[in-house]
Amino acid sequence: MNDRVVLLQPAFILQHRKYRESSLIMDVLTHDYGVVTILAKGVRKKKSAFAGVLMPFSELRLSFQGKSDLKVMTAVELMNQRAALQGVALFCGFYANELVCHFLHKYDPHPEVYCLYRHCLQQLMNATDVEQTLRFFELKLLAFAGYALTLTHDTKHDVPVRPGGRYIFEKGVGITANQEGYIDGTTLLALAEKGKLNRQALFEAKRLMRQVLDDQLQGRVLKSRTVLAKVIKQLQ
Repeated sequence: MNDRVVLLQPAFILQHRKYRESSLIMDVLTHDYGVVTILAKGVRKKKSAFAGVLMPFSELRLSFQGKSDLKVMTAVELMNQRAALQGVALFCGFYANELVCHFLHKYDPHPEVYCLYRHCLQQLMNATDVEQTLRFFELKLLAFAGYALTLTHDTKHDVPVRPGGRYIFEKGVGITANQEGYIDGTTLLALAEKGKLNRQALFEAKRLMRQVLDDQLQGRVLKSRTVLAKVIKQLQ
């Protein structure tokens, strides 16, 4: 990105940290520019007009500029009301934020990820099955980031996945048939078709996606995953 001014760009705040006495540095997901790091000067002051607007899960219109990778916010307005995430759904939202930060390169446009993220927030706010929402979000995000997982084909043996078959995820290979496998072919096909996942399928899909994500993260730790796992365990 060059020094031209960007005006009223649709955006969501993914994460932020305090900067000096009164400012914030934010990583935001924008519609046209991907993930952008922006300095919001003076927004932590008591009289700042922007303090109550710069909130996670609120769809904003941001204006910013700057020559370096750190852009400077010049204006912000609320585009849509904040997604009212509560309980487990709230932690799922932060988990989605962290995934986007990990899998998208800075300043790499991904309008399809922006739409996917917005849809995920809507689903988390309205759906009762947040885990199913997360599984489909993870799969689509990986695909958009260039790490698509083939769910309908055993890539090692070059044969279609069959219902009732047992499978594993093999690093560097993909879905592979294995008699001791932890995931049923029915679950894989349901994931591929974006179908309804029953309790067993949710359990298997969660284990699968954990392995797939860990393979791509290469040792990087998702802080929100640990918190989310503890919250879900307490509710079970």
